[in-house]
Amino acid sequence: MPTKKDAQSPAPHAADTHDLIRVHGARVNNLKDVSVEIPKRRLTVFTGVSGSGKSSLVFGTLAAESQRMINETYSAFVQGFMPTQARPEVDVLEGLTTAIIVDQQRLGSDPRSTVGTATDANAMLRILFSRLGKPHIGSPKAFSFNVASISGAGAVTMERAGRTVKERRDFQIIGGMCPRCEGRGTVSDIDLTQLYDDSKSLAEGAFTIPGWKSDSFWTVRVYAESGLLDPDKPIREFTKREMQDFLYKEPVKVKVEGVNLTYEGLIPKIQKSFLSKDREAMQPHIRAFVDRAVTFTTCPECDGTRLGEAARSSKIAGISIADACAMQISDLAEWVRGLDEPSVAPLLTTLLGTLDSFVEIGLGYLSLDRSAGTLSGGEAQRVKMIRHLGSSLTDVTYVFDEPTIGLHPHDIQRMNDLLLRLRDKGNTVLVVEHKPETIVIADHVVDLGPGAGTGGGTVCFEGTVEGLRAGDTVTGRHFDDRAAPKEEVRKATGTLEIRGAATHNLRDVDVDIPLGVLVVVTGVAGSGKSSLVHGSIPAGEGVVSIDQAAIRGSRRSNPATYTGLLDPIRKAFAKANGVKPALFSANSEGACPTCNGAGVIYTDLAMMAGVASTCEECEGKRFHASVLEHHFGGRDISEVLAMSVAEAAGFFGDGEARTPAAHRILERLADVGLGYLSLGQPLTTLSGGERQRLKLATHMGEKGGVYILDEPTTGLHLADVEQLLGLLDRLVDSGKSVIVVEHHQAVMAHADWIVDLGPGAGHDGGRIVFEGTPADLVAARTTLTGEHLAAYVGA
Repeated sequence: MPTKKDAQSPAPHAADTHDLIRVHGARVNNLKDVSVEIPKRRLTVFTGVSGSGKSSLVFGTLAAESQRMINETYSAFVQGFMPTQARPEVDVLEGLTTAIIVDQQRLGSDPRSTVGTATDANAMLRILFSRLGKPHIGSPKAFSFNVASISGAGAVTMERAGRTVKERRDFQIIGGMCPRCEGRGTVSDIDLTQLYDDSKSLAEGAFTIPGWKSDSFWTVRVYAESGLLDPDKPIREFTKREMQDFLYKEPVKVKVEGVNLTYEGLIPKIQKSFLSKDREAMQPHIRAFVDRAVTFTTCPECDGTRLGEAARSSKIAGISIADACAMQISDLAEWVRGLDEPSVAPLLTTLLGTLDSFVEIGLGYLSLDRSAGTLSGGEAQRVKMIRHLGSSLTDVTYVFDEPTIGLHPHDIQRMNDLLLRLRDKGNTVLVVEHKPETIVIADHVVDLGPGAGTGGGTVCFEGTVEGLRAGDTVTGRHFDDRAAPKEEVRKATGTLEIRGAATHNLRDVDVDIPLGVLVVVTGVAGSGKSSLVHGSIPAGEGVVSIDQAAIRGSRRSNPATYTGLLDPIRKAFAKANGVKPALFSANSEGACPTCNGAGVIYTDLAMMAGVASTCEECEGKRFHASVLEHHFGGRDISEVLAMSVAEAAGFFGDGEARTPAAHRILERLADVGLGYLSLGQPLTTLSGGERQRLKLATHMGEKGGVYILDEPTTGLHLADVEQLLGLLDRLVDSGKSVIVVEHHQAVMAHADWIVDLGPGAGHDGGRIVFEGTPADLVAARTTLTGEHLAAYVGA
């Protein structure tokens, strides 16, 4: 007989009560005792102006603590090999789940890292070709451009049953690396005319290499006084033997003025001293020299495929692994779908799943052999997302850092669907975002602010999107901002002609870009915008190119060192006090001897998190006590570095501390909206948007008539975008030409001229689909950009 159920529902199970992540008293970076409750299994978006503390809360607190606690579940031995993390400064963190972080960090820019190696698609293709490829050439290693072919033989001595036995052994590893370019796909060639003037002798100063002065003991004099070369003979008159010694000689010891020095040929010396460094990390004048002197050409042996001849000879249905990697991923997926081979069915299913994920996430236009370092920040982030799309994990926390970066409004809808799909599988999704199109889909919004840096770090609003719209916060007020196309656009003062552009997927594009106005190049992701702008406009005299590459810097770097502001400040201090400028650098002679100018002392505790404690000697000021006795304008150097940009601009602008060179740099920093930053704040503590604007301010000082900006709105809040548009207007009004690659509709509407590429991505793009004013684009509505811009401006 059926029992009668209780009218009242039973009390919830204890395990079902943990439906919130609670944060209480978070103080990481600029957070001021922040306390929030975040619902689990929901999509929560964190908003606020750039630098308000969003990343500090989401990445620096929630994700960091989750990762630290997972790491602590391993044995002390294993933890010794893992990066150690200190517990974030927070009073209470409850209800955390495993965090999977998908950030904007660029994928490694190693020349051997490709889209295929970064996503395991290459690994699966190598297994496929090693099983089905005809002729069969070996194991999956034989198809890897990271494995060189090696063979060797010799005697091996071993102990066996108390006797010493010698056996002959030989081994062979068959790799797929091209022997000429060593798996890089390009070979470097040095232009000797950029290294020296061959009509002069070494004694007459033949070298034209930056920093190689005629009295330089370690460089020029090693060659001139080595005894191997005649210093008074013009280089063009060297004998064959002298030229060989001059350019290619192996390292040998020579004596110069009784000092033992190493002499080696000029080419290997240049390769070691200049080409071993990352190009982005070089000083501007060194980078310009390397760009002039070194040319990278496609490897003639492998034709840029990175693979040896054997790996290219093995084929499946007439396609080699090099052909497969060069295909557009959407085409490769179709090719794999057509392979019917039961013996490798599970492998084909997994490979197809990965390739279909590329297409689904909007990256079907890439190819697997594309260098990982050439991907934009948005593309790199989506490549990292691929491994999570098909995951069967639930109840984990996915943390995304501006997933819509680099996405056209047309592509944002697709990204929104992916975020909702992850949530609907029972996961907690946390997103740091500025775009209203993504904020709209949130179940819960946390708005931080009200300002940036020290003016932020508090929660201004928690609740629904409707509540945010109605609320009186900076984000709420700007949420429904819409920029209208200009009534009148500026007239061009000239044109920059591009003819027959064919880089990557461009189809013989001819376009005239007007000069003296604000030009926006737009189009869906992968339509060929960056290829057109960076590949067709020569970066030379008068062209200042500002790309998306993240600025590098250790915790010793700060806005003052990065922008070059510290140089005029040091010289002003030195002149006022009659001492050397090096004394006023915490990375040089003026450093505190106890902490070496770091301001903190690190105690390494092996597998436990290291402890950083403020240096007691200098009290965190980083300088030697005697240096702080020198004053300029009534302040010492540590007090100047503690100033904000706005305060320093007033200090160096007039009065006894007037320093025009420093004031100019500070004005540029204020122009990009960084007036609140302190000059000595470590670069490692800046947010993505702050770094982007710091880079912009630094490049603005370069002399040039044409400025090329690649997605300058990256990491910028709606309120910050307005300030950026004002800055671009001032640049154009001062007579410059500004070309912006951008997806943000506010920037498009503000343009004088739009060049729209498309209609699709990859081989479906690469053509100009519209040229004209924003008003004409809205009126025509013939392209995807036109439709979205019309919807944005409410036309």
